Amino acid sequence: MEDALKNKARELLASGEVKVVIGYGWNGKKTRTTPVFITKPEDAGKLVFNPLCVNNLSVYLTRKFKDIQAVGRPAIVAKGCDIKTLAVLISEAQLKREDVYIIGMACNGVVYKQELWKGELTPEIMPAKCHNCDVRNPHIADVIIGERAVFTPPEKQAGMVYEKIEELDRMSSKERWDWWMEHFSRCIKCYACRQVCPLCYCERCITEKNMPQWIETSAHPRGNLSWNLTRAMHLVGRCTFCGECERACPVNIPLNLINQKMTLVVKDAFNYRSGYDTEVHPPMVVFSPEDKEDFIK
Repeated sequence: MEDALKNKARELLASGEVKVVIGYGWNGKKTRTTPVFITKPEDAGKLVFNPLCVNNLSVYLTRKFKDIQAVGRPAIVAKGCDIKTLAVLISEAQLKREDVYIIGMACNGVVYKQELWKGELTPEIMPAKCHNCDVRNPHIADVIIGERAVFTPPEKQAGMVYEKIEELDRMSSKERWDWWMEHFSRCIKCYACRQVCPLCYCERCITEKNMPQWIETSAHPRGNLSWNLTRAMHLVGRCTFCGECERACPVNIPLNLINQKMTLVVKDAFNYRSGYDTEVHPPMVVFSPEDKEDFIK
């Protein structure tokens, strides 16, 4: 599979069909993978693909796309979960389908820590997003590399994220408030969640607007609550559960719980899931007469 990826990248660069391949390569000690940008056919051998390839590389096609465009048409190495993000970017007119060559990689799951991966993937070492993945075989791609992943999605959403959401739903409003405020109190306003998210592509973030000051910049309870809830609302109906925000958070705030709770609400209200169709817009930016109105009291 890795050899096929290298050969395809080499072919695309040699033919001039693309000018840069955005993929994964080893870090210096070969303990983790890191994003790499391959511009020469002879460097295609640096590409790797294994369960440590966790970064959602589509982040380089949003705020940083102007830099990539300066190099030329890109190809991107993308797992099915990453392709879901590309689908949202295309549906939101942030990216034209023909502007990027998608190298879809069949994937049986990833693992965040190298020491946990001993050459075999098991549910115990995979992140929650992999437990419910139904796009292990890429659904939008110019070429698919790897054997079709053998996987049967569960009948209902499972895994620690959804179990915890159910637990929180059973709490009283005060208990939920106290639980979230305890987690938000750790926020240091580093904005790593924003920087790593491919769908946070605003040229100027609301946190940087100070006339008026929408979100207080200090890391105190009021500002932390405002920031985390505002960002969650901006992702309603758009988040594809790539999990990068929670992975990047240095203080381990369970951001997946917020985003996936919103995903469940949107699915129930609009029968919509993001990332599957480039022609369908997220429900929060369009209106349909068939939309439910039970929120009107």
